[in-house]
Amino acid sequence: MRAVVRGLSSVLIVIGVLMLVDVGLTLTWQEPVSSVYARIQQAKLANRLEKIEAVPIPPLERKVLQRLPRGAPRLGFAARSLSRRIHDGNPVGRIRAEEIGLDDVIVEGTGTGDLRQGPGHYPDTPLPGASGTVAVAGHRTTYGAPFRHLDQLDRGDAIEVVMSYGRFTYEVERTRIVPPTAMWVTHRAAHDRLVLTACHPLYSAAQRIVVFARLAKWRARGVTATPDQGATA
Repeated sequence: MRAVVRGLSSVLIVIGVLMLVDVGLTLTWQEPVSSVYARIQQAKLANRLEKIEAVPIPPLERKVLQRLPRGAPRLGFAARSLSRRIHDGNPVGRIRAEEIGLDDVIVEGTGTGDLRQGPGHYPDTPLPGASGTVAVAGHRTTYGAPFRHLDQLDRGDAIEVVMSYGRFTYEVERTRIVPPTAMWVTHRAAHDRLVLTACHPLYSAAQRIVVFARLAKWRARGVTATPDQGATA
């Protein structure tokens, strides 16, 4: 009986230590178990995104695309075309922000399952290239915590979104803290922009931190690329 008690005590001590380690890592870095899961999902998404980008667009859409003026019209058509084909959980592109170490594949959708894979594109907002407000949500403490350091983005910092048809660079304009019900942040503005949202403060869902970034420049790639492909928004 004493041996059993000692064994049980040892197990409980180990469990307690592991729980303390988990809490410590979550506070100083991010939740470790869900982080591993997210990294695995991101690797799968990157592989799927590569395969999707290698698939030729339908012949009819290619003909329409070739008839459109070069530049923004082709990008807009490609964005709307992709939006019609994707479903929740599908990889759509990649988002990067060097200042905060962000480099993740974006998935379509902002449901629980979608955000466990990575940053999620709000389905009711356009994709980059189409006019309007592109909105993306992400976690700050769990599942890779891609948006953990949104609060460290400053005015003028660059955020890049890479799609199969174009590369879009946005410059941060401002950051605001709003209630979870403030859906106005995803509404259309007078200019094309990117909005990033996440829970605030850390370890709480009481509010939302929102980063507003204005489209500064874009560069066509893939099916929309042309010899004079560079342009300023």
